[in-house]
Formats: sequence, structure tokens, C-alpha cells
Amino acid sequence: MMGAAEKAGLGFDEEGMVAGTAPPVRKMQALDFEHIGSLAAVAESLTPRSKWRRALRSVRIVIFQAKINVLLPFGPLAIALHYLSGKHQGWVFLFSLIGITPLAERLGYATEQLACYTGPTMGGLLNATFGNATEMIISIYALKNGMIRVVQQSLLGSILSNMLLVLGCAFFAGGLAHPNRDQVFNKASAVVNSGLLLMAVLGLMFPAVLHFTHSEAHYGKSEVSLSRFSSCIMLVAYASYLFFQLKSQRSLYSPIGEEEEATEDEEDEKEITQGEAISWLFVLTIWISILSGYLVDAIQGASESLNMPLAFISVILLPIVGNAAEHASAIMFAMKNKLDITLGVAIGSSTQISMFVIPFCVVIGWMMGEEMDLNFQLFETATLFITVLVVAFMLQEGTSNYFKGLMLILCYLIVAASFFVHVDPKSSDNK
Repeated sequence: MMGAAEKAGLGFDEEGMVAGTAPPVRKMQALDFEHIGSLAAVAESLTPRSKWRRALRSVRIVIFQAKINVLLPFGPLAIALHYLSGKHQGWVFLFSLIGITPLAERLGYATEQLACYTGPTMGGLLNATFGNATEMIISIYALKNGMIRVVQQSLLGSILSNMLLVLGCAFFAGGLAHPNRDQVFNKASAVVNSGLLLMAVLGLMFPAVLHFTHSEAHYGKSEVSLSRFSSCIMLVAYASYLFFQLKSQRSLYSPIGEEEEATEDEEDEKEITQGEAISWLFVLTIWISILSGYLVDAIQGASESLNMPLAFISVILLPIVGNAAEHASAIMFAMKNKLDITLGVAIGSSTQISMFVIPFCVVIGWMMGEEMDLNFQLFETATLFITVLVVAFMLQEGTSNYFKGLMLILCYLIVAASFFVHVDPKSSDNK
């Protein structure tokens, strides 16, 4: 038996163990308890009760947490009004428009949640893609009904809305939130997007010029053939841009300060799981598709009953609803001083519509037998060209403030007023 002095000399503690060492039995017991606890948590998460609880929590977050969802009942009301009374097309249009607004915003929310699991670069692409899902769905329905001018004007209006109204409001809100200094963003990415937008203007301009100068080799055929060829080239250019941004030069176009803030922000913003986000994207896209059908059917009647030009409805009203998700997220990121994400949402969305959605609609129309072309008429093409130049000049310094935002908003008001007094040329005059 060792005495107390010997134990003290060897560094034994009161329980007879060498000081600084943990009892092996207790350590194994602690590990066992941790392992059993984690297995119990996993088993509990797989029970039907926990799945229902998680599903109800997801519904509460996505449906009941957002105040804008008080507008959701307008969607079913529009459908009911369509079948109960076919004469009130103006009300069906307005109710469909209001009903799609919260769905578009929630679609943007689900996309942002999914982006938390995919990283910032892919997240920006997802934001732009699903943010434009509403416009694509409306365009396909309109193409199916042979409403080519509605497709052209709504897509043009979406570009104008993103570049002037959404970006302007984001710059304005961000400037007011940070009034003592200019906000900074990655100028290289903005310059590349501006170049792609100018390329889109090039693609839209030549079919219009070819038509209005009456210099077609085959009258009525050449502009459609040129539009289809140009659309294929634009799709190749956009695919090359995606590879360039996501693979080849990924580090060059990463947001400023991304490394320090990405992990912390993603953990803070995750509210639903990745599977739940994908499920909500699927459900919301289907519901938007259903409402878009009634919206497109009621456009012509709404123009007559509301005494409002069809061009104004297509270029101004439809894109404001379709861009609800981009509008909310762009302003939110600008106020958080994340201008690179704001530009990815606003300018990236405009680039995607001009270089992917519009050429895609031309190809889809080609498959449907509809002569959808890139001849957007001189008034619309000139408006887009001037808008791209104005925004390119605003972005060339790589900084933003509330005054730049105010100028963009005022420019959009001028564009909106122009389309309110603009009468679309008769089809007989265009051919």
C-alpha cells in the first residue's frame, strides 16, 4: 500500500489516478452517452410525428410568416371570377396580377434558402434563374396563344424594370442606409454584364433595322431566319459566360469580402432545409403557372375594360409583378452593404433575360410553329439601347450612392410615361 506522501510525490489525485489523466472508464461512458444521444436524435427525426412537425414549421415560415401573403387569396378569387363571369376580364387580370405577386416573392425566398446550401456564386445564378421563372411561364403561355407582341414587350419590360427600377431602388435604399460613404462593388463583373447587355441590343437591333429599311433578301422571311440564327448565337454566348463565371474565372468575379462573411451569413439565413426549399420551388412554380394562364387570357380584355394601352400593361405592369422577388432581395442586400449580390440579382437577371430567356422563347416559338423573332420594333429597341448605356455609365466607377439610385428611378418613370402614351403599331403596318 502506498502512503499519502508517495501518492503526492507521484502526482496522484484524490481518486488514485495520475494527475492530468481522465479515467478511461468514465471517458468511454461519456463517449457512449454522446453516441447514444446522437442516434436517438436521428431516430426521433425519422419518426412520422417529427416529419409532420417539420413540415408544419416549414409551412409556417414560408406561408404565414411573410406579411405579403395576405394577397394570396386573390389568386383563387381570380379563377372563381373567370368561371362565374366571363365579362369582367379587367378584374380577373387585376386579381391574377395581385395573386401572383406574393407567389413571386416567396419563390425568391425559397431560392435564397436553396442558395444558402449551394454557395454564393451558384446562389446568384439560382436567384436570377428562378427570379425569372414567372416571366418565362407567362411568356410560354402567351406564345401558346399566339400573343407574340405581349411576349416581346413583357420580356423587354422585365429588363427595363430590373435595370432601372430594381437597381435604382436598391442603390437608393443602400445609399440612405449608408449615407456617409459610397458603397463599393466588383467592377469587373459589372463590366462583363454590361458587355453582354450591349450584345443583346446588337441582336435585337439588326432584325428591326432589316425590317424597317426594307432591305430583306426574302421579304417576311429574312428577319425571322436572322432572329433564329442570332438566338442560337446568344444562347452559346450565355453558356460560355456561365462557364467563364462559374469555372474558368470564378475567383475574379467573387463578391468583395465573400470569404469573411459567407459562412456566418449562410448559417444565419438558413430557415428551411435544402429538401424543403426544392419542394417549395416546385409547388410555387406550379401555382404561378396556373395563375399565369388566367392572367394571359385576360390581358386583351383588361386593356379594353381598363382603357389602358396593351403596351403599358405588357412593359410596365407585368414585369413589376414578375420582378417582385428581385425587387425585395436586391433592396435587402443593398441595405446590408452587399452590392455584389444586388448587382447579381438586378443586372444578372437582366442579362439572363436578354441573353437566355428571349432567345429561348424564339427557339420555343420556332418549335411551336410561331414566328417569334427579335424584331421588337424601333421604339422598344431604342428604349433598351438608351437604358443599357445609362446603366453602363452608372456602373463604370464601381461605386453607388442614393443619388445614382434616384436618377435610375426617375429614368424609369420617364420610360413608364412613354409607354403609357405609346400606341403599338398595327400588325398591318409592320408587314
